[in-house]
Amino acid sequence: MATIREDQDGTTVDILNSAIPAPSPGPPQGLHAPRRAARGLYGALDLGTNNCRLLIARPAQDSGGHESFQVIDAFSRIVRLGEGLMANGALSDAAMDRAVAALAVCAEKLARRGVGHVRSVATEACRRATNAAHFVARVYAETGLALDVISPREEARLAVLGCQTLIDPTARRALVFDIGGGSTEVVLVKRRDDGFTTQGWVSVPWGVVSLAETELHDAGDAPARTAAYARMKARVASHLGGLSRQMRRDVQLLGASGTVTTLASLNMGLPHYDRRQVDGAWADPAAMRALAARLAALSPAERAAVPGIGADRADLVVAGAAILEAVMDSSPHSPLRVADRGLREGILRAMMARP
Repeated sequence: MATIREDQDGTTVDILNSAIPAPSPGPPQGLHAPRRAARGLYGALDLGTNNCRLLIARPAQDSGGHESFQVIDAFSRIVRLGEGLMANGALSDAAMDRAVAALAVCAEKLARRGVGHVRSVATEACRRATNAAHFVARVYAETGLALDVISPREEARLAVLGCQTLIDPTARRALVFDIGGGSTEVVLVKRRDDGFTTQGWVSVPWGVVSLAETELHDAGDAPARTAAYARMKARVASHLGGLSRQMRRDVQLLGASGTVTTLASLNMGLPHYDRRQVDGAWADPAAMRALAARLAALSPAERAAVPGIGADRADLVVAGAAILEAVMDSSPHSPLRVADRGLREGILRAMMARP
């Protein structure tokens, strides 16, 4: 087996072949529990630092006869759960209110469709917050959803499972990365006969929200914004040195997250975001770097006026671009493929693969 990352206790861990936690048998018996569960339906809920997302799906086969799934319902809402977390160390009342409201919508969808298997995960914001236990208890009391605050390793594993079908068949290795709101998971995988194995992995403690709140990119004029952008890239790059030393020309980059898909859509010149054109598309790294540099020099109002960004993403897209560019710099000669899929899809695939 290829060399894999060592955990802090010195034990080696292949994150792609770790034990898969069992899904819960539908939403807990509580406020929004279904009367009759549809055993063929699966629900995957991802509460991140910035977004709350849900997929409801049933097992299916793709056009090539491989195991896949058919999406029945979906939900996505920006909740900014991690807003102010870097400064205060805790989730704010306003952020928790926004998240609970979104989760209540998810619980209603799961109950209405009688979903038989559900896994609801929370990531970096809940890993960091001192009041995360209070928040998780409140979510259960008010929505009936049992949030599982997963480790960075589990988050990385699920992200790879969710988008690994986009690794080119000719690529021997791939660097899969998922830019989140509070952290960025980066995994180097190597192809083997029965799938992939982990060669290296790092959880970068910077995501679009935490990085934007730390560097305050929009303070000052254009030169000051450009300097702040360079500091953002340096912060991220400082965590990628170990993986960068393992890079060669045979590595494909595969990027998941709203940042990657948004920049790819802009680079493609699409008048409106179109998942069918973006998911699986190849992006020219040089063009993506040039686009990131242009966005970094713009004022918040100028970025908000760019079609495809808008006010919701204007304050976070530069931080995301800095993370993306730092990852691309770790393997400067590698092609980049875009994934409009990730954690939720990984949760679904893991649940459906269980006997």
